[in-house]
Amino acid sequence: MKRTGTTHRGATPAPPRKQAGTTPDRWDLSHLLKRPQHDLERLLADMDRRVRRFEACREHLRPDLPPQTFLGLLQQLEAMAAETAKLGAYAYLWFSENTKNAHARALKATVEERLTGLQNRLLFFDLWWQSVDDANAARLLDAAGDFRYYLESIRRFKAYTLSEPEEKIINLKTVTGRSAVNTLYDVLTNGFTFTLTVNGKPKALSREQLAAYLRHPKPQVREAAYRELYRVFDAHHDVLGEIYATIVKDWKGENLELRKYASPMTVRNVGNDIPDQATSALLAVCADNAGIFQEYFRLKARICKITPMNRFHIYAPHPADRKRYRYADAVQMVLDAYRAFSPQLGDLARRVFDERHIDARTRPGKLSGAYCYSVVPGFTPYVLLNYTGEARDVATLAHELGHAVHGLMAERHTVFTFHSTLPLAETASVFGERILSDALTAQEHHRSVKQGLLLAQLDDIYATVLRQAYFVLFEQRAHDMIAHGATAEDLAAAYQANLREQFGKAVPVPAIFRWEWLTIPHIFASPFYCYAYSFGNLLVLALYHMYKQQGQAFVPQYLALLAAGGSQSPDSILADVGVNMRDKAFWQSGFDTIKGMVEELDRTMD
Repeated sequence: MKRTGTTHRGATPAPPRKQAGTTPDRWDLSHLLKRPQHDLERLLADMDRRVRRFEACREHLRPDLPPQTFLGLLQQLEAMAAETAKLGAYAYLWFSENTKNAHARALKATVEERLTGLQNRLLFFDLWWQSVDDANAARLLDAAGDFRYYLESIRRFKAYTLSEPEEKIINLKTVTGRSAVNTLYDVLTNGFTFTLTVNGKPKALSREQLAAYLRHPKPQVREAAYRELYRVFDAHHDVLGEIYATIVKDWKGENLELRKYASPMTVRNVGNDIPDQATSALLAVCADNAGIFQEYFRLKARICKITPMNRFHIYAPHPADRKRYRYADAVQMVLDAYRAFSPQLGDLARRVFDERHIDARTRPGKLSGAYCYSVVPGFTPYVLLNYTGEARDVATLAHELGHAVHGLMAERHTVFTFHSTLPLAETASVFGERILSDALTAQEHHRSVKQGLLLAQLDDIYATVLRQAYFVLFEQRAHDMIAHGATAEDLAAAYQANLREQFGKAVPVPAIFRWEWLTIPHIFASPFYCYAYSFGNLLVLALYHMYKQQGQAFVPQYLALLAAGGSQSPDSILADVGVNMRDKAFWQSGFDTIKGMVEELDRTMD
């Protein structure tokens, strides 16, 4: 998933010094703020002065503004955006270290509130830019250089923008409304403790620690881990269901009733600059190809001797896949794979470790999952993991480093245009996983090991393509149901139906999985975000096929795609590599590749 000194009470402790021959696994946030409480107030005061100077320009804004004056204003905005990005990053990263840390939560809330106030004072510029007539807008766009797509994006929202007072109110209420409710979800769920009996002894586990047992070699342990996960979430389903309903109602009230978007998902599509037709085609093709994964799970049941197969066991490890990986070894494996594909990408990935911008180990209270936070152009991104030594953790490391090198490749763009749009944001991360998988497969010649690698790849592809698409299909249904008064129990029943459609007769789904939707942070924090994973993974399967055909001749094209960042529309960037995102045949080509992998797995059983 992609995200945006002296020790004293409430500050991040200085990390331990790196020892010779070790791989750092705690990040150093002092590169953002050296003395958090002192620097925070100083930087906010400086930002206030900058904003006041910019506000003085308001009365001089007019459609016939000289291009150089216009460019100067954009550069002022960029400088302010860079400083606020660093403050926002520090607040979120420190909170991520320990969501139970009251000082970190308080600082995060303060930063969000203060920055929202500053952003509200700058809102007039966006609204003025939307009001400029098309002829003058075209004239100024021609002189905007790398700011062009950023400016085009502002005008893309013209039809959905409210008056300045209304926009200010919404910005303020989001901090204490939707954003605060989602923070409550994070604090509550990351504080859950799970109890699992292992080797006859009960163990108290965090969610990340429990997750390791979902892929345990013993089926009874996998089932017990799933039952404990959903037992705890079920026990809180009233509160979590209310949180979700509140977020969905807020989404509807703001975006459909006030801004007049055509549908809840159109909001995400417009933000991503992706036409509704493209996401409709993507989701339809995903649903049409659910049978490929149903066949895969039938094969996996035979290979792994799972009787009977059901939803508890879809991530069961292959008998040959029980190896644990030391963190330092995992780092070296991933860096070697990146460097073999492109020395440039290998060097960029290495920077994350050299500059101590990674927090790898799982700890109580730490934010679950993994993410990469690209802050500003040229600044090495931060990466959060919850590393436990499983093979999938090595793949996650490759994934998040892909996000990091994507941000670093785009460092020549402005702070507004170096972040890729969401559907392309997963391109480098998923491509990084494919590079790693290909490298590991090439090193193995034993049939059983190759079989295990194929299973691992297909498990990951299922989780990041079909599973994510069905999350979005559920969200579409859930937003409609909540608008008509659905309860958490109603949503659970709809989610169970979603799972049964997805798995068919190949994988029976026990009733306890009806609460799985409560465990998915993205549907709370970022409605309809998840189609970006399906989009990115199917896109990468097509790009990787091109790489296998073209060899090293493909590498410069791929690096150019990454270097574009978010400086052009997704349509334009993908057109350069021959992709039409509205074409069902393109998405089907990705599933054809997956089908070929399933057939290859079938042949290993001969």
